[in-house]
Amino acid sequence: MKLLSRSFRDRWRPPLSLVVALVLGIMLLVPLAGIAFFRVYENQLIETTEAELIAQSAAIAAIAAERLEEAGVRSLPLGNTIDGPLQRSYNGSPADRYVTGNWTPILTTLDLNKTPILPGRPAAEAAQIEPHPAYFDVGRQLDPILLKTQKLTLAGFRILDFNGAVIAGRQDVGLSLAHVNEVREALAGHYASALRERVIDNPQPIYSISRGTSVRVFVALPIIVGDRVAGVVYASRTPSNILKELFLKREALFWVVAFVLGATFVVGLIFVRAISGPIRALTQRSLKIGNGDREALKPLAIHGNREIHALSESMLEMSRKLFERNDYISTFANHVTHELKTPLTAIQGAAELLKDSDGELTRDESARFLENILKDTERASLLLNRLRDLARADSVEIGGSCRLSEVVGSLRGRHEILDLDCPDDCRLPLSAENARIVFENLIDNAQKHGADRVVVTVARPEDALAIRVTDNGEGVSTGNADQIFDLFFTTRRENGGTGMGLGIVQALLKAHKGRLRLVREVETGACFELVFPSSGAEE
Repeated sequence: MKLLSRSFRDRWRPPLSLVVALVLGIMLLVPLAGIAFFRVYENQLIETTEAELIAQSAAIAAIAAERLEEAGVRSLPLGNTIDGPLQRSYNGSPADRYVTGNWTPILTTLDLNKTPILPGRPAAEAAQIEPHPAYFDVGRQLDPILLKTQKLTLAGFRILDFNGAVIAGRQDVGLSLAHVNEVREALAGHYASALRERVIDNPQPIYSISRGTSVRVFVALPIIVGDRVAGVVYASRTPSNILKELFLKREALFWVVAFVLGATFVVGLIFVRAISGPIRALTQRSLKIGNGDREALKPLAIHGNREIHALSESMLEMSRKLFERNDYISTFANHVTHELKTPLTAIQGAAELLKDSDGELTRDESARFLENILKDTERASLLLNRLRDLARADSVEIGGSCRLSEVVGSLRGRHEILDLDCPDDCRLPLSAENARIVFENLIDNAQKHGADRVVVTVARPEDALAIRVTDNGEGVSTGNADQIFDLFFTTRRENGGTGMGLGIVQALLKAHKGRLRLVREVETGACFELVFPSSGAEE
């Protein structure tokens, strides 16, 4: 099983279309990050609701405290004494419950991700201590205010006395809420808040996305008279539904969704146009070329980007070279077969005549046939040697440099007809050994065509280095000028010519990005020019 999984990992590669699809899928999944946004925005709605309830409760608590003071503080019973200005409770830590000073804003404490959601508010119980009549009077005075506030804010308000009995509100008047956690905390002089479950009569499935629709925010704020707790403002409200908020902002939401979809489409189009499309076309083109379709050797209609353009051009260039090489090998094989077939046929014919003569041939005739066999064997051996030289030229090591004067100087010992007319600092972009092979073949070719003087000169046309090898031999006729670079073409076949000398020179120069050409603008003899690009020549 381990071997199978390893083999699968080694062989399987995702196609580019799958990679593009995954990228586009990830882009489409980006809106799912809106779920996190939902949570943050939903929590913001909870905090906003708590802050609004704090502000409303603080106003009602101030009015209630003023009315109780008007009723006579000395004659009214009051609750617990507080040590300093009211401040929120930090997770029930007694040390942080109060901050001294005149300005003590109450901060929100509810967090949808951290605050536990309690069960729904417990039902009111019978009050153990009957509220003082003055508290009931204040409650009746505040009832119209609570009702108007509830109609505008959709919040529920109850005012409790210092024992937790309800003295104002639409329900539970005369009953006690002292057993409720947040009320108990407020009766002790601390601000308290809680998240409680909200029972929905007809829940809609889509609302399950928003956790805020299933909770209700409760806040309990002490009513302070002097330095004592006189009661509690107990308020509650359901946070605004996030879907409702999004509906109110539907136009902005529409443009966000349209932008995401449009961006995904544009990215997909760019991928298809600039990457996957050109690569698919290049793959199909390479398959056609692999099947021998020469018509496929043309640039792509759309390259997409610079890298694919470079890849396409290099692939086409390589394919052209492979086709050229294939043609060269095919033509070369035909030439070799033809050139070797002639001496081999002659050898075979002479050998058969000698075998079948049965002593009928004279000594002179037998000697002539044996001489022909030796000549044809020598020619075949010469052809094979030249073929070996050509193969070496095709696979020569590229690089190196040499000084032209040193190469010509080393050849003068064997070829006294050689003369040099160039600066001593002229350098060739090939090794000294390869340079000697080039000049040896050109000099040998000149000598075999009657030359007794060969001159090497240097010219420097624009962006190139040109070296001319000129002789005073028979020269090249107009009819042969177009054929002299063809392999096995020779005008001296009967004298042992193989027609491969210039082919060897061409192969060596081509390997070094140079070229060989015949200069026809000469009056006598022959002139061959070796041309190297300036990037390959050194001064």
